[in-house]
Amino acid sequence: MEVPKDQMATLLENNLFASAQMLGCFLVSSSSINPETSPHLKAENLVLLGDALFREKEYRRAIHTYKQALQFHKTIPKQSTVTTRNSMSASNRSGSPSSFNISAINENEVKFKIASSHCALNENRAALLEMEGIPSKVRNLQMNLMMGKLYRNSRHTRASVTCYKECLRHCPYIIEAITALAELGVAAKDIISLFPQTSNRSGRPPLDHFDSSRWLMRYVEAQCLIASNDYKGGLELFTELLQRFPNNVHLLLEMAKVEAIIGKDDEAITDFEKVRSIDPYVMTYMDEYAMLLKVKSDFSKLNKLVHDLLNIDPTRPEVFVALSVLWERKDERGALSYAEKSIRIDERHIPGYIMKGNLFLSMNRPEAAVIAFRGAQELRPDLRSYQGLVRSYLALSKTKEALHAAREAMKAMPQSAKALKLVGDVHASNTSGREKAKKFYESSLRLEPGYLGAALALAELHVIEGRNADAVSLLERYLKDWADDSLHVKLAQVFAATNMLQDALSHYQAALRINPQNEAAKKGLERLEKQMKGVDPDAPEEDEENEVEDPDADQEETDLL
Repeated sequence: MEVPKDQMATLLENNLFASAQMLGCFLVSSSSINPETSPHLKAENLVLLGDALFREKEYRRAIHTYKQALQFHKTIPKQSTVTTRNSMSASNRSGSPSSFNISAINENEVKFKIASSHCALNENRAALLEMEGIPSKVRNLQMNLMMGKLYRNSRHTRASVTCYKECLRHCPYIIEAITALAELGVAAKDIISLFPQTSNRSGRPPLDHFDSSRWLMRYVEAQCLIASNDYKGGLELFTELLQRFPNNVHLLLEMAKVEAIIGKDDEAITDFEKVRSIDPYVMTYMDEYAMLLKVKSDFSKLNKLVHDLLNIDPTRPEVFVALSVLWERKDERGALSYAEKSIRIDERHIPGYIMKGNLFLSMNRPEAAVIAFRGAQELRPDLRSYQGLVRSYLALSKTKEALHAAREAMKAMPQSAKALKLVGDVHASNTSGREKAKKFYESSLRLEPGYLGAALALAELHVIEGRNADAVSLLERYLKDWADDSLHVKLAQVFAATNMLQDALSHYQAALRINPQNEAAKKGLERLEKQMKGVDPDAPEEDEENEVEDPDADQEETDLL
């Protein structure tokens, strides 16, 4: 042979894919091989070239080349095909695109490689069609895991569960299969029952097997609790696991994500910061961290985080959600385009939908916000998507739909103070429901006394109904235990409304000492200063119409980015 095939295999094995691709062109065009008399050799060479193209991320060329290989494979006489397949099953080689060989091709492995290429191009339907051509009996772990993901993406839940279960029967430590099954509603005991039991001569599993697998069982239980919206129970189990595996980045990230969802912002930020101190190059859930920094108005940290993420891997969806968070203050349309880009990269990226929904709300486009939050819910319902839906429906004056969404949240999370508050918010939106709202807010505070969101909502209800003294009493009681800027702002607003301007001033100043970036405190203080000067705070500024853009300020923000 003019071009030695073993040299092509050597290049692939040594990750020299560009060289392998060029050599492959010589290999498949060699005149020493007659495709009619030696179709198996032609097929083998095309698969090797396809492998090089795949690893060079030339996925369309890889698909085309692999399909050419299958066409030649079909022309091989059946007798030799059977022999080839038997020899392949005996060798039990891996089917991944990175496993290179110089023996006759396996049709199922090539189909898997074609499917892998389609997946890399986000062509899930084409990938699934290719994978369904592989008989279930010959699928390996990689194949079953891919099929589980593809079926889940195409909403074939039962088939997806079957594939993920098959993975765990062969290897119980496939964490992504455990998480997927939990999110698909499979009970913890059913997942654990899939784990293969290692028995000794007495027929009982050895003690060390119990010890080594106990943590995995606890992990399964934690993921199932979180999937069923029992966030508190899931966090307790993760905390227990963290004692056995201190500084475990995966556990810390899972905890931080849950804490962010349920509004434990300070705890979530602490865990995210710990993760970054252990491994500064982690990308997972860092867009969730970005959202928290925005809530805390910590724009210097947010700017550094986005800068770091862009340097680590600018192609990940987390980067575009973080960019969206950063740009929200300056350019909502630009921020929206970043959120949409994150979803184009990964159509299952939930923070992208949450960010998109929040942006549509701030842009006064509640109809579009409903679609975004529904998109997040279809992937995995959580508290934030319910909150977004309720806010969107209330903005559309669709009280019935808002109440339905709030009750759905309460049904899914019966022990959640946040879900109770959501129902209260809907009732508070109309005059006749305020008494009901008050009861829901009070129930929320009994369930979680430290929930400031419910305390602020109840204070607002007191103010609306003219019970300013009750509002002040409630807020001051909370201020004794929680030095929170939002509490000071609300107190300042109550005092300003009752013309107690000096008290209002001190609370606005206290809020800004805690959080200098608090926009509500800045605007409130500006209004208050006008009131104290005897000027109508709602009167238009004289030079308001003559405002010009500040190029220096624009340049400063550009430099930050």
